[in-house]
Amino acid sequence: MVAADTPHAGAQRSGTGVRRPTLHDVAARAGVSKSLVSLALQGSDKVAPSSREAIMAAADELGYRPNRTASSLVRQRTHTIGVHILDLHNPVFAEILDGVQEGVRGHGYSTLLVTGNADPTIERTEITRLLESRVEGLILIAHRLSDADLALIAAEAPTVVITWRTDGIAGLDSVAGDDLAGARLAVDHLIALGHARIAHVSGGDNRIARERRTGYERAMIDHGLQPLVVDGAFTEQGGYAGAEAAVDSGATALVVANDLAAIGALAALRARGLRTPDDVSVVGYDGMRLLDSLDLTTIAQPLADMGRAAADLLMERIATPDRPSVHRQVDTRLVARGSSGLSLGPR
Repeated sequence: MVAADTPHAGAQRSGTGVRRPTLHDVAARAGVSKSLVSLALQGSDKVAPSSREAIMAAADELGYRPNRTASSLVRQRTHTIGVHILDLHNPVFAEILDGVQEGVRGHGYSTLLVTGNADPTIERTEITRLLESRVEGLILIAHRLSDADLALIAAEAPTVVITWRTDGIAGLDSVAGDDLAGARLAVDHLIALGHARIAHVSGGDNRIARERRTGYERAMIDHGLQPLVVDGAFTEQGGYAGAEAAVDSGATALVVANDLAAIGALAALRARGLRTPDDVSVVGYDGMRLLDSLDLTTIAQPLADMGRAAADLLMERIATPDRPSVHRQVDTRLVARGSSGLSLGPR
């Protein structure tokens, strides 16, 4: 379920201190008029070769690229949306992509897909290529970019980020679940089953992982319990190593940062001869479709709905480029399965 939209705090400010080079800057650097710069960037044959060379050199030195949102008004539209996906190996992103493509196609657009392999340098390169391909907007299904990067991207094309809230960046919209509330649902569920020694297998050092860890820690403290966080990652390998460390620390239940890591955690428990939920209960996070066959309790997000919501927000942004930034929050819910089990009393 998708909740009501809320404006970003400080949506009228860039919030980054980053100033995007302008046509005037290029003209000043090259020592020519703005109109001549505009003609050169349009490829006009009315510009002398020497002037064109000076203008292109100045643009390159300044890192200037034309504002594609504005220039789309004077050129043929491509009806193409660029989509960046963090990692092709995570089924969560594939499910979000299904919703994005359904939503975009419903508006008469097609998609052009790239991945940055969770590397900000590669992400910047791939997104630049999307912009150079004249996409009319961008949807980022998770990323590792800085707020400064996002501000520059949003200045060039309508952009929506999925999986976390982006505040203080003008013109940038977002769709995400409430990770603080979701982690609390997991802790509350395990406490209701009688657990007190509940460990969190973290997802590493990224924004989503930090939110889920904070939600877990706050919930444990509110219940008068001591948090126990072990290092992990949003991968099966990270979940495997984290589960081993948690069990060595005496945990009887695990809140794992995502479903992929939870699959790894289940494998680690099996390798040690431990049974779920008899010996250790496990809760994952995200709600991947394939979990139906794995009997894994999870905190589920409406993944395809998130993609569709992002497509709708992008269409609104394309139609009204100057409107305030909007965040659309989706609801999370507990899906209890066999990996957490029935209440067995205090443990």
